[in-house]
Amino acid sequence: MLPSKSRRPLVAATLGLSALGVFAQPVSAAPAPSYPDLLARAQSAAPRLAEAQAGVARAEGLARQAAVIPNPALTVDLENFSGSGPFEGTSQAEATYSLQQTLELGGKRGARVAAGRAEVTAAQARAGRTRVDFAFDLAMAYAEAEAAQRRLKLASDVLGLTEEDARIATALVEAGREADLRRIQAQAAVEAARASLAEARAAQETALANLTSLSGSSEPIDSIDVSLLDAGSVAASSSEAAATLGVVAAQAEKAAAERLLVLERRKAVPDVDVSVGVRQFNGDDATALVAGLSVPLPLFNRNQGAVAAARADVSAAEARANAALLEAQGAIRSSTARVVASEARLLAANQGEEAAQEAYRLARIGYEAGKLPLVELVNARRALAEARSQSIAAAVERAGARAAQARLGGFAAPGVQP
Repeated sequence: MLPSKSRRPLVAATLGLSALGVFAQPVSAAPAPSYPDLLARAQSAAPRLAEAQAGVARAEGLARQAAVIPNPALTVDLENFSGSGPFEGTSQAEATYSLQQTLELGGKRGARVAAGRAEVTAAQARAGRTRVDFAFDLAMAYAEAEAAQRRLKLASDVLGLTEEDARIATALVEAGREADLRRIQAQAAVEAARASLAEARAAQETALANLTSLSGSSEPIDSIDVSLLDAGSVAASSSEAAATLGVVAAQAEKAAAERLLVLERRKAVPDVDVSVGVRQFNGDDATALVAGLSVPLPLFNRNQGAVAAARADVSAAEARANAALLEAQGAIRSSTARVVASEARLLAANQGEEAAQEAYRLARIGYEAGKLPLVELVNARRALAEARSQSIAAAVERAGARAAQARLGGFAAPGVQP
């Protein structure tokens, strides 16, 4: 629990926002749907997913463009006109109409098409990884919003308990069984609880706003009605490491880099320009065919630099793929231990909460009977609040562990297919 001095700015900010809300236009809000429903809605609304899909569309467009052959060129040449002597005017003019086409040699087009297809596969793998990563982030935002809602309920309950304790303290003071100092201390505890409630309300509003923003929802989310913190889990095993989306994406990027290396090597082979046309001789009123061939000489530019750069890209992509595989194997093994530990922590936290609840009940009975001092009741109440807070934190940790395990297995979240 924050010191009273640390809470004052938060309380002031919350009251200020509330005051502004009086003058603001009302905005319709609604409870969040279940996490799977919210995730389904986000597929068409979340900006991050739209960006990933745009990346796939871009790769598909470039792949289509890679299959296109170069355009032919139409050339018109007019010679021997508007000169002097016999070349005055256009009587001796010669007009040549030719069509020129670039012939790609060395298998460039096939290599370009293969590289384009590999880039599409890599973009699709990246988009799949983005979808699962987004689902994980959305699950965590959902869990944090639900936890903030529970913390607000806890703060409200603590305020109620504190007010009841203050009422008992006041009654004892008026009966002459306690000094007036106890009443003042109890009222101070009530004010602190009210500040904590305002702080919890601000935290809940922030968490719900983050969830609304991340999901791309058209209307603000104002509460969580369907729990994610109590959802089931999806097991993942080390045998799944080769199929995790991070590994798939890294391997697809490696394949795309290898295809680009092949393409850069093929570019070292020069292309040939061929042309064929008709030449018209006005002076002789005759025509003749013309043909041409243009072959670049690879004396200076053999694309060596681009080949070296592409080879380095392949080495980097291979290193990333190996690292992704090792990381996935380690992450899957550790995720199982994390889930087990989080389950044990939650169980212990729930048991501790039950014990703290009973301790507080007995402390109140003892204080009302005059057998225990106020400090014992205050300590019991603080222990109960801390125990309930620990239960909420343990539930969030378990949700995060399960969501991380599901992401490694290629699932969107516990029990939800991507």
